[in-house]
Order: sequence, then C-alpha cells, then structure tokens
Amino acid sequence: MESASLGLAHRAWRLLPAETRRRAMTRVAGLIAGRPDRVPPAASEGIVVAGDIDGANGLAETSRIMDTVFRQIGVGRGTLQLGLPSVTPAPGALPPAEAAMLAVVNAPILPVGLARWPRALMRGRRVIGLFVWELPAVPAAWHVGAKFVHEIWAPSAFCAEAFEPLAPGRVRVVPYPLAALPPPRIEGGRADFGLPDGALVVLVVFNLASSRVRKNPEGAIRAFRAAFGDRPDRILVLKLSGTSLYPEDLAEIRAMVADAPNIRVIDETIPEPALRGLIAASDIVMSLHRAEGFGLIPATAMLLGRPVVTTGWSGNMSFMDADSAGLVKYDLVPVHDPRGTYRLEGSRWAEPDTGHAAALLRQLADDPSARAALAARGRETAMRALGDAPVRDALAASGIR
Repeated sequence: MESASLGLAHRAWRLLPAETRRRAMTRVAGLIAGRPDRVPPAASEGIVVAGDIDGANGLAETSRIMDTVFRQIGVGRGTLQLGLPSVTPAPGALPPAEAAMLAVVNAPILPVGLARWPRALMRGRRVIGLFVWELPAVPAAWHVGAKFVHEIWAPSAFCAEAFEPLAPGRVRVVPYPLAALPPPRIEGGRADFGLPDGALVVLVVFNLASSRVRKNPEGAIRAFRAAFGDRPDRILVLKLSGTSLYPEDLAEIRAMVADAPNIRVIDETIPEPALRGLIAASDIVMSLHRAEGFGLIPATAMLLGRPVVTTGWSGNMSFMDADSAGLVKYDLVPVHDPRGTYRLEGSRWAEPDTGHAAALLRQLADDPSARAALAARGRETAMRALGDAPVRDALAASGIR
C-alpha cells in the first residue's frame, strides 16, 4: 500500500509544470543546505572549483576551464563534485577549510547540491557563485540560491545586469578566460567526419538540454537553405548533444532536414578535442540563438580562427563586435518557451533575421579573403577579451591568494 501511494505521489509530482517542480525543490533544499557565514573571511588560501566537473554541458566545461586557469595562476586547490543528485560525498572529502569555493552551478541548483554535503563545507569559507543566465531578468528561484554565496561572478555584462538584484554591489564581470588556457588539443579533420575537402562547410553546434527553442536550430536551417538551397558544394553540419534526453527533438530536426542532401546531422557525443577538430575543419560557425549568457561555441570558434555568423544580442556581445563577427540583425520579441524554462512574465529575447543571416553566409562563402580577414579580426578580439586579467583582478579583490 505504501509503495502504491509513493508511486501515485511520484506521478502527481511529474504532472506539475517543470518550473513549479524546480521552484519547490530549490525551496526545500534551501532549508536543509548549510549556509555560508554572513561575513566572508578577509583572506583565503587558494580556491576550490565546485560543479559538474565531469559533465558534458556548458557549465561543466566552465568548471574545468576555471580549475585549469586557477592552477596556472597558482591558487587552484582542486575540485568538488556539486549539483548531481547521484553524487554522495565520501567521508573526509571536504576541501581545505582555508580555501575559497567557486560554485559553477546555477543559483536554483546550488542549494540542491549543497544539501548533500555536510554543513561544515560552508563554515568559515568565502563562497562565490559563477552563474549563467540567458534573459535580462532571473526567475524567483534564483533569489533563494543566491543566499548561499557572498558574491557572484558573471561571464558577461549581460548576465551581470540580470544578477545585480540578487546581490547588489556584489556582482563582478569575469569572462571565461579561454585565451589563457594552454594550446588546446585538436583531433580529426574533414575526413574523420565524412566532409569533402572541396565544399564550404557551415557548422552549428548545440545541446538540446540547453533549450532547443533558445538555441534555435530551425533558424539556422532556414538561413542556410535560403542562402544555398541544395548546392552540393555548400554543406551544413548540425552537431547535436543531449539527444538521449530529448529524442523527440532529434526526430523533429531529422525530419526537418530529411529532404536536404547537403545537411548532415551528427548526434553522438564526441570528446572536446574532436569537437575542436570539427570547428577547425569548418569554414563558418553559425549560432542564431535567441539568447546566450556567454556563448562558448562562438568564443571557441573565434579563438580557433574561424569566422562566426551569430545573433548580435546577449552575452556573446562581451567578446565580439560588428568588426570581428558577422552580427545578424534581430527583433526583440516576447519569450515563447513551451518547456517553461524561460517562462518569465514580461521577458523578451531576440528573433534573428534569417534573411540577413543568409546574406551574410553568401557574402562569406563567395569571398574567401573576406572570410580570412573576419576570422583574423575575430581571433584578435577574442584573445583580448578572454584573457585571465579579469580572473586575477577578481581573486585579488576577494583576498584569494
């Protein structure tokens, strides 16, 4: 009888809207998880990175980036797995008490992850949240999670503006220091992905778990087809991940391009060096997103010397401008998100102009010298914007040495 009741309760829980479930989970965890001291220590000996360290998503990649750069600077004190429900901390797994902690976990999930750790994790420790969000304002659940950090690092000015109400005067813009990383491993080339040498390749990379409607692959498909039709010497590659979680999305995207002989879909997860190889093997990298908190793929492409065509709005504008990327015109429209992640009253995001994107694609495809020049300017701009100086400044301001 008890088992049947639990099963019924679980089914009822799953019927609630996703945002309602997330909000409830955050509030309950917020009552259980340990909180940091009201006043952080004036000085800390190094910093620990907490996050989904081994994950295959943008925040997981960010946690690895920050750990690498902290170690290069000489302040890295290791990592801590945070945010995954399946993780149970081992006895004695607490990081050094004198080290600060950078939680690379968005605010609504932070108390959920912390609830699995002893309260001692937070005592006497400076706690910083590295948060990412894609709209100009944040949902109510973020205010609960923000109480678990002393300050917030935002990867873009766009994010920082959204986060300021969470921690007035305690938000700092710290772009991802991609340009400070060691030279990245790049594996594979066109032959490894079945792409012909003589064709112009346009690449679109996105994770279905990061919101299909926000990433807007349909817009990219429309722009490519408007630019090139079925030309066999023009190829669009859609590199998807997160497909096991959203098989219906994958099926719809495959159906959308089924009659296009020059559109390829790659739906398996590949290692990061191979993904960089795919980016390097492409002629143009495109992102017609409706909103980005930062934009890891465009940033990676620019640093690898690939020209980028992308929506000229939101977090990606922290490391690009009209001289360094093909910025696509857009209109700001009310957010429509069937899954509810971005269902926030009064919010707006970009609707990129696919006709303008198509024109930019044609211009770059027809002029190799223009492609090379844009790529060179893009790399130079990204190298300047994405160094480690903001990280060093933020560490010094927080007394982390």
